[in-house]
Amino acid sequence: MPDVRPLTGEPLPLDLLNTRWIESGTERDLLATPEGAASWLAGHGFDGPAGEPVTAALRRARAVMTDLLDEPGTGTAIAFDELLARGRLRRGYGPGGAVTRPETGDPAWLPAWTAAEALLRLLETRPERVRRCAHDGCVLHFLDTTRNGTRRWCSMASCGNRSKSNRHYARTRGGPDA
Repeated sequence: MPDVRPLTGEPLPLDLLNTRWIESGTERDLLATPEGAASWLAGHGFDGPAGEPVTAALRRARAVMTDLLDEPGTGTAIAFDELLARGRLRRGYGPGGAVTRPETGDPAWLPAWTAAEALLRLLETRPERVRRCAHDGCVLHFLDTTRNGTRRWCSMASCGNRSKSNRHYARTRGGPDA
């Protein structure tokens, strides 16, 4: 199944959040079908089938991580901590040197836990650069990699232009945003 999402290529945790998007006023969800989930998993190097336990874990992690970024609070922090408690990083030494292996009690949670752990690392190192698109009708998230840190939209070509044209229309027509 081809990836039809409007924004791809973000870091793993944000790419998981972006498996849900709005298209022509309708919510779309890549994880709604086994083929979509398999496509996302394969695109991030996760082997194995995209069965219902894996897909359910991904949807749960996506919901918790979205709430953490969009509506932070004690409840969302607790839910995120519970998600992180599903796995750990085990350090060791192998033939090629130091290795770090993720471990989860339930293998179905490995992709979801890996995304949550990666979000934690992003929030430790660059929290001010993890953003939600500023367009009111968009639910996508991105990592602002611009030099001055002023990126506001997931895509200038879509959401940025829509926002600017809406403001221009309001100004020229005397609308509420004027």
